[in-house]
Amino acid sequence: MHAGRANVSKKMKENRQETWERITSEYGTQLRMNRSIQVEGSFANIKKDRGFRRYLYRGKANVTAQSILLAIGYNINKLHYKIQAGRIGQHLFPLKESV
Repeated sequence: MHAGRANVSKKMKENRQETWERITSEYGTQLRMNRSIQVEGSFANIKKDRGFRRYLYRGKANVTAQSILLAIGYNINKLHYKIQAGRIGQHLFPLKESV
């Protein structure tokens, strides 16, 4: 092996190519767009609006429980504002029919 150069296995190259094809496909692009709209905004709101900066307890079970409580609180708050604005039964995007 030459200095400053790393060998990459054939399997790693195949996996990288397969992953690249999945994320650049039309479906992969839609998933990435929806994630950025739906998930990142939720985390930003929890951090900024609710002042959440760190977990109060240690351990996977405790962190999971606190995350669930944060999500429930976020959803209740979101539902409250939706009810107040009279937007119940409306969707952000048209619903697709199941096949």
